[in-house]
Amino acid sequence: MTPDELERLIPGHFARSSQELDAQSLSLFEAFIQSLDRGDIRAAEKREGRWQVNHWVKQGILLGFRLGSVVDFSVNEHFQYSDKGTYPLKDLRNSPPGIRLVPGGSSVRLGAYLGPRVTLMPPMYVNVGAWVGEGTMVDSHALVGSCAQIGRRVHLSAGSQIGGVLEPVGALPVIVEDDVLVGGNCGIYEGTIVGSRAVLGAGTILTGSTPVYDLVEERIYRRSAQSPLTIPENAVVVPGSRPAGGDFAARHGLQVDCPVIIKYRDSGTDAATALEELLR
Repeated sequence: MTPDELERLIPGHFARSSQELDAQSLSLFEAFIQSLDRGDIRAAEKREGRWQVNHWVKQGILLGFRLGSVVDFSVNEHFQYSDKGTYPLKDLRNSPPGIRLVPGGSSVRLGAYLGPRVTLMPPMYVNVGAWVGEGTMVDSHALVGSCAQIGRRVHLSAGSQIGGVLEPVGALPVIVEDDVLVGGNCGIYEGTIVGSRAVLGAGTILTGSTPVYDLVEERIYRRSAQSPLTIPENAVVVPGSRPAGGDFAARHGLQVDCPVIIKYRDSGTDAATALEELLR
C-alpha cells in the first residue's frame, strides 16, 4: 500500500469507535506500521524549510494501540515481557546495513525507523514513530520518545532524554536536526527544535516554556502560539541561571535555571565534539 493510500484511509478508520474496528482496520494498520518501520512515512517532515506534523501518521499509531490487546512476548523465564500485540520489538534483521545494537537491555519498538550505521548502546530505548537518521549514536540510558525526529550523525549522549508525543495529534514532536551533539543528561521536550550542528552542554533542559538567552546575539528565544522553541543552527547552549522575580526571591538570592547560548560553533568546537568513527 502506498503512502498516499495510507494517508487517505487512516483517518477514516481512526474516527471509528472501538466497536466498529474490524479485520480491514487491522490489515490497514499492518500495512501502515510496516511502512512507518521502513521509513517510507514519518510523523513529521521538513517542507519548504519548515517542520510540519503528519497528523494522519500519529492517528495510525494511536489506531494500533486501540486494535491491539496485551500479549506475552516472553522468550523464556529469563526474558519476560508483555505488550500490545500490535507493537512487538523491531526486527533489526530487516533494517538498513551497519546498525549496531550492543547487548545489555536495549529495546527498539516496531514502527521506529533506524537509518544505516546507527549505533545503540545499552541500555537505551527508541519508541514507535521515532526517526533516527544515518550514523547517529544513541548512548547508554538515552531515550528517543514516540515520534521524535533525530537527524543524521547526531550524538545523544548518556542519559539524554528526547521527549515523545502522540496526543494531541497536531502537536509537533521534538526535532533534533543533523550533526547535533546532545550532552549527557540533557532533556529536550514539548516540540522543541534543535537546529543543525548545535551543541547542548551536559545537563541542558529545553521545554516549550523555557526561554533561551543568547549572549552573542543579545536576544531571547521562546515558544510562541505560531512557532515552537527553536535553537539556532550552530548554537552552543549550556545550563545557566537568572534571578527569580519578586522580593522574597531577591531577599533569599534565589535563581531560576535557564539555558544560555554562549557562542556559535567554530573550528575549536568541532574538534572538541568530533565523534570517534572507530567506535562505530
